[in-house]
Amino acid sequence: MTTARALADAVRSGERTARQVTEEALTAVGSRDGEVRAFLTVLAEEALAQADAVDATVAAGHDPGPLAGVPVALKDNLCTRGIPTTCGSKILEGWRPPYDATVVRVLREAGAVALGKTNMDEFAMGSSTENSAFGPTRNPRDLMTVPGGSSGGSAAAVAAQFTPLGLGSDTGGSIRQPAALCGVVGMKPTYGRVSRYGLVAFASSLDQIGPFASTVEDAALLFDVLAGHDPCDSTSLPAPAEATLPSVDEGIEGLRVGVCRDLIDGCAADVVARVQEAAEALARAGAKVEDISVPEFAYGLSAYYLIAPAEASSNLARYDGVRYGLRIEGEDAAAMITATRTAGFGAEVKRRIMLGTYALSAGYYDAYYAQAQRVRTLVMQAFDRAYASVDVLLGATAPTTAFPLGAKVDDPMAMYMNDVCTIPSNLAGHPAISVPFGTGDAGLPVGVQVLAPALGETTVFRVAHVLEAYAPAPVGSTS
Repeated sequence: MTTARALADAVRSGERTARQVTEEALTAVGSRDGEVRAFLTVLAEEALAQADAVDATVAAGHDPGPLAGVPVALKDNLCTRGIPTTCGSKILEGWRPPYDATVVRVLREAGAVALGKTNMDEFAMGSSTENSAFGPTRNPRDLMTVPGGSSGGSAAAVAAQFTPLGLGSDTGGSIRQPAALCGVVGMKPTYGRVSRYGLVAFASSLDQIGPFASTVEDAALLFDVLAGHDPCDSTSLPAPAEATLPSVDEGIEGLRVGVCRDLIDGCAADVVARVQEAAEALARAGAKVEDISVPEFAYGLSAYYLIAPAEASSNLARYDGVRYGLRIEGEDAAAMITATRTAGFGAEVKRRIMLGTYALSAGYYDAYYAQAQRVRTLVMQAFDRAYASVDVLLGATAPTTAFPLGAKVDDPMAMYMNDVCTIPSNLAGHPAISVPFGTGDAGLPVGVQVLAPALGETTVFRVAHVLEAYAPAPVGSTS
């Protein structure tokens, strides 16, 4: 598929129409999504109407925006007015929000065309997109493997070339990990840099919306469209966002890169080899590369799986069968709520609600949730010490390449370990990106991760752009 930048330029110039681009994308979805299952809802009629509006703007001599006519896949936890938004859960099956998420509105104003809502782990709780109530998504690179999660549908949509761009949410790695497994670019911005208004909450202090793309430049383009202050989001950063696209190709001469052993040790040998090759590539590009250790990262997984479930148990209390979503009748209100939540939530969501409720309960709050928050502070302080000597960190995105469907669904701890390399950035609220860098022993994509301090998106994209240029040629799909 042509890049998003090239498509937008072609539509703005009149070389192509947004309707033609949208029809081609819908044809691609129709021809292959039956096996990939990236989308839960395809918005054919609505997408064509949006495309026609873009074409009318061009015909009138006006600029429709930086994403003119570009199809975008939306994760199904982003509210879209009048369109089913399920979060991959039966408890919200058929729910149609009365408003758009800020990012959905901003995309429309930028001329983008929303092609559909993508599959996801239920309420973003998972690392394989197998926890969806509507069935799993498959990895387009190998249909017998998972696409990662929880934003697996959006990652798969970009990897399958259904759309050049996608939106996901990243709470503990849910953009970067599926990007790595599917062989696309996935980026988590600084917490508060992109509005969360209209994102159905999982863990409010960790969630952040970010882009998927087939190239680093396209990811920077989409990020620049999304970033900025939103008065509807109380956690939105007030300062204007710095544009990243103009400097994405400025190179990294003299940049200090720390190869973080704690984001490599324990990973599969083929993943470690690609990270080492990435470090060598950055050195050849003029960066000053050194090994660095941040041992506090080892505590990140444990802290995250107390903080995130605790916040989830609070956020998901609103699904009670009274206000919206599924309702199962009972003899009284308590029975109705119990029956609704029992039928509406899947096993992983129930597990995390129980973990979180326990961690917040009287007598255990200080021992679990409060202690986890103290560990979170230690991780943030460790980042500060690391960034006193280096500008960015380099490591693996995921410990392995894509694993077979069903391989880890019965082992929650094994599934949770998929987030071990990505969680530290969420705990600190820092930006990070996953860039495809060759393939592993089975011919499946490997992603390397670049981490930077808060508001370091410009640097993240510059490093990612260099890695993209030096990346080994990928091996063909095994599907």
